Amino acid sequence: IAFSFRGNEAVRRAFHSAFLHHACNAGMDMGIVNAAQVKADAYDKIDKELLGYVEDVLLNRCDNATERMLEFAETLEPKCKPTAVVRKGGAPAFTPSPKVNPRDHDTLAPPENLAPVPVYKPFSCAIEPTANYGVIQKLFEERILVIDGAMGTSIQKYKLDEPDFRGERYANHTHPLKGNNDILVITRPDVISEIHSKFLECGADFIETNTFSGTSIAQADYELQAEEEVYLINQKAAEIAKECCAKFTAKDPSKPRFVCGAIGPTNRTLSVSPSVENPAFRNVTFDEVVAAYTVQIDSLLAGGVDVLLVETIFDTLNAKAALYAIEQYFAEKGIRLPVFVSGTIVDNSGRTLSGQTNEAFWNSVQHAKPLAIGLNCALGASDMIGYIENLSKCCDCYVFAYPNAGLPNCMGGYDQTGKEMKEEVRPFVERGLVNMLGGCCGTWYDHIEEIADLVKDFKPRKIPVIEQKMRLSGLEPLNYTPDEKNMRKTFLNVGERCNVAGSMMYKKAIVDGNYEKALSIALKQVQQGADVLDINMDDGLIDGVSAMTKFVNLLISEPDVSRVPFMIDSSKFHVVEAGLKCAQGKCIVNSISLKEGEEAFKHHARICKYHGASVVVMAFDEEGQAATFEDKVRICQRAYRILVEEVGFSGHDVIFDPNILTVGTGLAEHNNYAVDFIRATREIKRVCPDCKISGGVSNIAFSFRGNEAVRRAFHSAFLHHACNAGMDMGIVNAAQVKADAYDKIDKELLGYVEDVLLNRCDNATERMLEFAATLEPKCKPTAVVKKGSGSSVSEKKASGASWRDEEVESRMSYALVKGIDEFIVRDTEECRVSGKFAKPLNIIEGPLMSGMNTVGDLFGAGKMFLPQVIKSARVMKKAVAHLIPFMEEEKRLAALENPDEVQNESHAGLMVLATVKGDVHDIGKNIVAVVLGCNNFKVIDLGVMVPYDKILDAAEEHKADIIGLSGLITPSLDEMVTVAKKMEERKMNVPLLIGGATTSKMHTAVKLTPQYSGPVIYVLDASRSVPVCQSLMDKENRDDFVQDIKDQYTELREEFYTNLEDRKYLTLEEARKKACVLDFSLPENTPFTPNFIGTKVIDDFEFDDILQAIDWNPFFQTWQLRGRYPNRGYPKIFNDETVGEEAKKLFDDAQKMLAEFKEKECLKMVAIVGIYPANSVGDDIVVYKDETRAEVTHTFYTLRQQAEKDNDDPYMALSDFIAPASSDVKDYLGMFACSSGFGLEAVIEERRAAHDDYGIIMAEALADRLAEAIAEVLHQRVRKDLWGYASDESLSLNDLLKVKYDGIRPAPGYPSQPDHTEKLAMWDIMSAEASTNIKLTESLAMLPAASVSGLYFGGKNSQYFSVGKICKDQLTDYAVRKKMDIKECERWLSHSLNYE
Repeated sequence: IAFSFRGNEAVRRAFHSAFLHHACNAGMDMGIVNAAQVKADAYDKIDKELLGYVEDVLLNRCDNATERMLEFAETLEPKCKPTAVVRKGGAPAFTPSPKVNPRDHDTLAPPENLAPVPVYKPFSCAIEPTANYGVIQKLFEERILVIDGAMGTSIQKYKLDEPDFRGERYANHTHPLKGNNDILVITRPDVISEIHSKFLECGADFIETNTFSGTSIAQADYELQAEEEVYLINQKAAEIAKECCAKFTAKDPSKPRFVCGAIGPTNRTLSVSPSVENPAFRNVTFDEVVAAYTVQIDSLLAGGVDVLLVETIFDTLNAKAALYAIEQYFAEKGIRLPVFVSGTIVDNSGRTLSGQTNEAFWNSVQHAKPLAIGLNCALGASDMIGYIENLSKCCDCYVFAYPNAGLPNCMGGYDQTGKEMKEEVRPFVERGLVNMLGGCCGTWYDHIEEIADLVKDFKPRKIPVIEQKMRLSGLEPLNYTPDEKNMRKTFLNVGERCNVAGSMMYKKAIVDGNYEKALSIALKQVQQGADVLDINMDDGLIDGVSAMTKFVNLLISEPDVSRVPFMIDSSKFHVVEAGLKCAQGKCIVNSISLKEGEEAFKHHARICKYHGASVVVMAFDEEGQAATFEDKVRICQRAYRILVEEVGFSGHDVIFDPNILTVGTGLAEHNNYAVDFIRATREIKRVCPDCKISGGVSNIAFSFRGNEAVRRAFHSAFLHHACNAGMDMGIVNAAQVKADAYDKIDKELLGYVEDVLLNRCDNATERMLEFAATLEPKCKPTAVVKKGSGSSVSEKKASGASWRDEEVESRMSYALVKGIDEFIVRDTEECRVSGKFAKPLNIIEGPLMSGMNTVGDLFGAGKMFLPQVIKSARVMKKAVAHLIPFMEEEKRLAALENPDEVQNESHAGLMVLATVKGDVHDIGKNIVAVVLGCNNFKVIDLGVMVPYDKILDAAEEHKADIIGLSGLITPSLDEMVTVAKKMEERKMNVPLLIGGATTSKMHTAVKLTPQYSGPVIYVLDASRSVPVCQSLMDKENRDDFVQDIKDQYTELREEFYTNLEDRKYLTLEEARKKACVLDFSLPENTPFTPNFIGTKVIDDFEFDDILQAIDWNPFFQTWQLRGRYPNRGYPKIFNDETVGEEAKKLFDDAQKMLAEFKEKECLKMVAIVGIYPANSVGDDIVVYKDETRAEVTHTFYTLRQQAEKDNDDPYMALSDFIAPASSDVKDYLGMFACSSGFGLEAVIEERRAAHDDYGIIMAEALADRLAEAIAEVLHQRVRKDLWGYASDESLSLNDLLKVKYDGIRPAPGYPSQPDHTEKLAMWDIMSAEASTNIKLTESLAMLPAASVSGLYFGGKNSQYFSVGKICKDQLTDYAVRKKMDIKECERWLSHSLNYE
């Protein structure tokens, strides 16, 4: 067989092995062979790449198979074996590790003893149908019914004029009313009653109320949108029609007559933009339409209608809004009327105005279970019949039609007579297509009379048995019919690229506001074969509701995209609702779950049902995510029972996502995840009849991101096995899964993949990783490329990893500079045992410090940034932590050998570092510690709230070279002065470094330097601490450095005191005469009475809502990353040439940590709000016990500006913004405290145990940002809801952060009120500590540190300002008012005094 390949052992022997494999399969019994070789060359051991070429020739699979075989054979060593191929000039082919504990059984086999399929109770709706419901249903079965003709056409016959439309009620109405036919039920009820009676006389079974435009939206054209007017129109219309029906029913009880409450489409469209320039724009919202319809429904039922008729639907989303309102109304009132739904095909395209086919229209509204559905208007009978026939075939309810009297003539009138129309509609009844007929535009009494005469001779349409299946829709229907024998063939590809987690390109487009780019991504997915489009906006940078609304609206405007159904995807249900409110088709919701309990699950499910959506149910319950086969089945079966028995879902609309979890992670407990999913898929479909299975397929291979061939092969193999088990759909890259057909995947690669996927041996992951390392990362699974084949990608990758081939010292230095901690312990141990270093300390002083010196140099030169330095420190700490046990043992042995010898440490200097007493903030301090540690300084970090004696004792104990003090709040400044004084008392000479947000060079020079004769130095930020400390440790130049600092500070002090003398101030009496005086009798200044008075604890913050309110600029400032113009601030900082790349890495790390906070619920977020009756009394604000204002419970004391101004601006105090008690105007004062810091300590301890300084600082920085974001969200809730003075506020995050809202929230200790002691009154009145556990330290800092508090002023004219310096007269007055000792008062306000 292989005579042609003599001389090439590998090829020849591979031919023999492959030939015998196929020939024996066909029946070959024996052959003349080299027995030893054919035993050694087992078919399954042949090199898979070689085998592919061999079988192409052997099985004649292509015309040039021989030529390709020869080309490949040329690359092989002629004497190598087919099971161990060696390339010419290369190494032996990849040899995998042997399998450990291989499993020969079918890991996907179902359990042996299957429980019987449960019997589910049918859904029993608690809403009772009306008495007429059954009567009407019975009539539909008995005969073809008749609905009336055109109300508008009939009214025109009366030639009514303006006075007829005005009547008495609207005689003086400001707007012309002619043409507003609906109000004739009020102004000319006789006309409307006569028209109804005539149609009934002609044989109509149903008449429609004259309320086609009876919504506030439509009536707004006539300035009659007031609810009172709309309610009156609908109620009156229903009463007139009901009275007419009652008379005719009384005349002939055998022919009962009924009133259809006509609900028209409004004059707005939810699916079509009124602006050509802005296709995402809508001039009305879903909620507004629902609200308008709800009023109409309520008033129609008050008037006594028998049926609700949603008619003339040119936009299905408008109809869905009406049906949503109807379903909500029925649920609220506990009754159900028959519902008729009538669409409008606008032309012979067969589509509605908003683009849907009529079957797609049916799929979109069938959830409402209308008693009857049909078409009306736009077309005459001859043009409508084809579409009615289509509805008749696909609908499992009664079908009707009321076409126009032909097409309009050139004058807009209708010429078709009653007899002519009778013949045009005859095929409707002859072919058994309808259960009811009537007329629309142009039809009058004679048309209805002829139709009534026609139908009495024909039997009504029988409702066909419609196959139950999942029916979705976009502009076109998607009726999913799975092929049980080949589920992969009918698998629904849910496009993942419009999911911010599935496409970085898409996410960037949304974040950047480039919706056109996002639209092009959506279009490409549909073009590449996506059957359903997944849309997800869950990201901290994105306003989910706004982005979802805008994007879905935009998609609707693109027919090539919106022809497919949408999967509205979000973990936040309000975002899901936002998407549903924009989609006219029948969507899939992804997802709901039992995570929050059954009640929340049922609530979400009912809302989805109201919208007509199918639901993806995640396999979560109150205990968490299902990972095992048993849990997946149990949770899904429980959810199924609730949905079908209690909520009323069809099994076909229930889609389970049993959680596709990542395999190949290296954790043994994850090895069976794919097997459990696949087995659970089969079992869930067995025990939950008609349900569907979906999942996010990309999750399965998350461990192999970066290796395209492996990742995509996992997707393909997973889909193959999952579909064989019954999986119906999945979120995928549609183009890739179509290209990567299972039978085309490289067989060698597939073997390794399936070993992992199906958990076929214990070391499958390790073997997969070994094989993956031989592949080019960017090759395809159907065309695998091995490394070493000449690919440029291979060379690039090799050079990128070459640092691991360097000497160990170089590797350690590289790891430190790059912040890579993956190998550092291994490399450190290699150093320790290498024999090159006599002691572990030599490793620290050698390669580790060499690397850290490089880090320090790069940081000092501005070539590395703080986040990188922190990461480097993390690597250093891990290395040192590995060496410490060995160093301790070395010290112990040395002490035993030489007890009197002192063991010295080697470092650049020792600093004792602390946040002073009363202050809990330590982010900046921690950064300083890390940065100094990177530069070989030993730091003794005493933590926060450290009293002076502990600081000084530690300095003496450790023989500190430097003391560092940190503080954020203003009382810390005084505590620092105390520390300096105590150092002087102890006659210390240790340099004292000062830093923190409230500190300054001026304060240090004026307040601290005079108290201590030793060096006192202000340090601006962490980056400046290194050169300062190095200068202080430089014995040769230290004295010069210290003297230079002292000289600078002497000049600053002199400048300060000179300015004090030059600055002019008003007396307190003069300043009060020039106060900000507001006229509270003016409407713009009239205080708004709060919706809520008292105290309220709030702990139900949605984590994602808080994320969206984060101001990221202070975050980057914490890390000392500052972009330069024009790239200052977030997000422009990412574009900065110098810091942009590092800022982006830092931001991405922050997102990961925030995601971890959210997933693990690490941080508890809590707030307390108080709103109380208040008035001002002079410069004070008094708070009353209650609205009687008889008893004052607390007083807030404010300070007034005194520094002279160059203009006529008032001299303000916060009390100016509260109405004076003497004005008799009732005003109010709010206050709050909030925190995100509960749980932070545990997070920090976890990071500290891992020597992760970077993680510690990141956690603290993010907790601070979250606290500020809570304050922002809380203030918005107060403005819009709790207080309510800005209930219609609608501001972007950017506007919120720029304080473009009404009202202010100043905090004690800040410029508008620099006195921290005012917090005591806040805590007392709100019982803040008892209610939230947010405490105040003795310096009135808040604990936890990640906390924010302040006062709320609601007046439009309230504003932020700075009190500035105050004089002795005000200080004295303030102390008297507060009943506080003057010295104590001066201590708290020392930084605000204009005197010493």
